[in-house]
Amino acid sequence: MVNRQNSRLGKALDSVNENLNKVGRLTDREERRATPLQRSIERVCLLFGHPLYFATFVVACICWVSVDMLIHHFRHVYFDEPPFFWLQGIITCNGVLITMAVLIRQNRLAQIEEKRGHLELQVNLLAEQKAAKIIQLLEELRADLPNIKQRHDPDANRMQESPDPESIIEALEERDAGRRG
Repeated sequence: MVNRQNSRLGKALDSVNENLNKVGRLTDREERRATPLQRSIERVCLLFGHPLYFATFVVACICWVSVDMLIHHFRHVYFDEPPFFWLQGIITCNGVLITMAVLIRQNRLAQIEEKRGHLELQVNLLAEQKAAKIIQLLEELRADLPNIKQRHDPDANRMQESPDPESIIEALEERDAGRRG
């Protein structure tokens, strides 16, 4: 009994591993499609999002202001007089670069997500069609077996039909319009 359960578990794990490998291949294919410039920008974007970058940036700004004030305190001129024009320029430039890098990365991730959404929709529609076919075959089998009492099952009849994506979209749009109006 235990060996049989281990065998089923092993087959299930094989199936899971196979699916994970397929997802990994899809991800790898998308990564290969990215240009070297795109990959470089995304690496920089990941750097900008790291907590160490944030801490380093804050410490650098504090040091800039502190050193400037210390130099002035010892009767020297400011190297960046308050309101710290040069520091503001550096911060602004940094903000613009971070914003552009994040937008570039988000655009690519949005394109990948859109492809995955289309793939998911296709898989879901295929699964619905298969489920409808299974219900249809089960109903035919039930009708053909002489020892099973014949009965009318409206749910089974309705579930035998594959869903029409366009009618679902129309129903969702009507529901959303009803909520807004």
